[in-house]
Amino acid sequence: MTARSGPGPERTTAVIIGAGFGGVAMGIELRRAGVHDFVILERAPDLGGVWRDNTYPGAGCDVPSPLYSFSFERHQRWPRRYAQQRDIHAYLDRVARKHGVVDHVRFQREVVAATFDESTARWRVRTATGEELSAAVLIPAVGQLSRPAYPAIPGIDSFRGAAFHSARWDHDVDLTGRRVAVIGTGASAIQFVPEIQPRVGRLTVFQRSAPYILPKRDHDYASWPHRAFQVLPPLQALDRLGFWLYAEFAQQCLAKWQGFVPLFRWQTTRHLRAAVPDPALRARLTPDYEIGCKRVLFSNDYLPALTRAGVELVTEPITEIAPTGVRTAGGTEHPADVIIYGTGFATLDLLGPVEITGLGGRRLSAAWHAGARAHLGITVPGFPNMFLMYGPNTNLGGGSIIHVLESQARYIRQAVRRLVAHPGHYLDVRTEVERRWDDEVQRRLARSVWTRCRSWYRNEHGRVVANWPGRTGEYRRRTRRFDVTDYRIGAASGSTSDVDVVPERSPKLDAV
Repeated sequence: MTARSGPGPERTTAVIIGAGFGGVAMGIELRRAGVHDFVILERAPDLGGVWRDNTYPGAGCDVPSPLYSFSFERHQRWPRRYAQQRDIHAYLDRVARKHGVVDHVRFQREVVAATFDESTARWRVRTATGEELSAAVLIPAVGQLSRPAYPAIPGIDSFRGAAFHSARWDHDVDLTGRRVAVIGTGASAIQFVPEIQPRVGRLTVFQRSAPYILPKRDHDYASWPHRAFQVLPPLQALDRLGFWLYAEFAQQCLAKWQGFVPLFRWQTTRHLRAAVPDPALRARLTPDYEIGCKRVLFSNDYLPALTRAGVELVTEPITEIAPTGVRTAGGTEHPADVIIYGTGFATLDLLGPVEITGLGGRRLSAAWHAGARAHLGITVPGFPNMFLMYGPNTNLGGGSIIHVLESQARYIRQAVRRLVAHPGHYLDVRTEVERRWDDEVQRRLARSVWTRCRSWYRNEHGRVVANWPGRTGEYRRRTRRFDVTDYRIGAASGSTSDVDVVPERSPKLDAV
């Protein structure tokens, strides 16, 4: 798998950072291409990414199971239409083992630095345990939702009770009969709040802005669909296709076809009216921004949970965490025994914990000082042979990220094969190519709903750094063929290479 040539770092063709869906997808593509000399470095003791970390009560997916799976591994026995955390984690583990990817994973290896050496055309990767690897290709697959974000609230460390983030759920804390404060009302909170509400003594939910919530058309799968899928596999493909077409429609509505947006808003309003009879509470649960500008959520039981006895929704801004509770702007202290932070992830600081250094000693953090950007969301000028999985502007407002990850893995696989065929060379995406891509993406995003409020999709400069402004089908087509003419080819000596490569035409930019 790897080799040593005397003293120095261990040598390998590729280092993949992260063993979530992105890292596993990339590993499968490399093995399919006949590249077995690669290593996946995973900071945790198990694979799974967000589906390993998020074990809070009620954790699950808001994309239907038939679509939230690899196209080449359509799991035939999902227990529910919307799979829960344990089922998704088990699925990914099974796929990784089936395709031999687990053999390439080194667990409890947190990458702290990666430096490109132009003299050797290789990346030198260093872990927190002191290991060093030399790789021709660096593939960060850490995702956008891997690091929990805590709010910058004064006194956050002064609380004397138990406190934890939803992505680091402390299962040793018994919530029975306790006074529990939940800070945040995002995608995680709307799943765990209904689960813990029946057993806590008192529940106080602190809401900064009300989310749009659609009903979740969830149910257990009976045995007959599984039998039908097994006997007639095309039925499962048809089931998946139906979900994919709907997701493509929803994504396009958010990005371009905004005439359909009132239909989605009507559904959320109807759902809210049915679940919350109290007009005063309903008013506080009514969003004051355009639907889709922030993530639209799916739940059948979150809104009813807020109407139960012993539950309070607080919309006053939090000013301080006190030793015994949470204090709001009006001066009221809300007593609590436990605080749960459902405050999301550090999505804007991609690869923040890893110090990445490219050509000329330039840091990635400096290149991205105004916000993360990359050609196709994959490659960054000045950082040769580095290819991102789930990079900037590849998140979806609607649809399955698995489709995007497959597209990226196939594109990167083509680049890796070229580099394997020409050792000692590197591919550096041309600045004008990346700029042309970014200009188009940002121009299209400017007309989308995602620029109309403050959300985790945008940074402090107002730049949308997370979302892709088109359909997943378009992204698949745009990444289908690796075009070597988009890249400057360099050699280990630092001189321009005259490697004989056959350029592949990439699809033209879509008209916008």
